[in-house]
Amino acid sequence: MLKIIIYVVLAYFVYRIFKGLFSNNKGIEKAGSGGVIDEMVQDPICKTYIPRRDAQKRAIGGNDYFFCSNECASKFEIENKKEESN
Repeated sequence: MLKIIIYVVLAYFVYRIFKGLFSNNKGIEKAGSGGVIDEMVQDPICKTYIPRRDAQKRAIGGNDYFFCSNECASKFEIENKKEESN
């Protein structure tokens, strides 16, 4: 009985070795360098984190700001104008 168990375990290991050698390695692929897909940025108004590629970008006062929506961007611009006038 012990011989059968040893043969089964040995056959399993041989199977795994051959499967690893001849597989196409179709696992999870990482993006380019470092595996980072997209940077998360924080909306300064509602403090929500959003992917940089989906954010509304505005250059205000020489700085780039990222917003989750046009509403937050407009609100920030209004608040920024109020601060500049004071």
